[in-house]
Amino acid sequence: MTTITAVTTVSPSAGTRLTGSRTVVRPGVLPQPGSREWVSACPVHRLVPGRGVAVLLPGGAQAALFLLPNGMIYAVDNLDPYAGAAVISRGLTGDRHGEPTVASPLLKQVFSLRTGAALDDTDVLLPTYAVRIQDGLVRVGVPLP
Repeated sequence: MTTITAVTTVSPSAGTRLTGSRTVVRPGVLPQPGSREWVSACPVHRLVPGRGVAVLLPGGAQAALFLLPNGMIYAVDNLDPYAGAAVISRGLTGDRHGEPTVASPLLKQVFSLRTGAALDDTDVLLPTYAVRIQDGLVRVGVPLP
């Protein structure tokens, strides 16, 4: 898997590490390669470390976008596969043995933000999305059919 490093201007209140007058923001691990439509989600400075936001994607699907305190950005599907509700963006971020995670706010199942795998049930998976920063905007890569 590949990571992308982008340099963009972010306000110090966003909680990311400042390097001179610029902040280094590192998008998370990308899903498998392939053709994508890049959807603008939000300005990177609007993200709050440790909190998620829901992003509307083409076709009515939703992604949950997370900026972690270490500067990594991840996007997973917002639909909780256990409850069937679009609530993952409201989940609690954390860490399990070095793996960045999000716990569903409803039934508390924990998912890897890198792979989307449910950490306590190997049969369940949240789809993941590629993320990149371009011109100060977070963009989510939606796979093309």
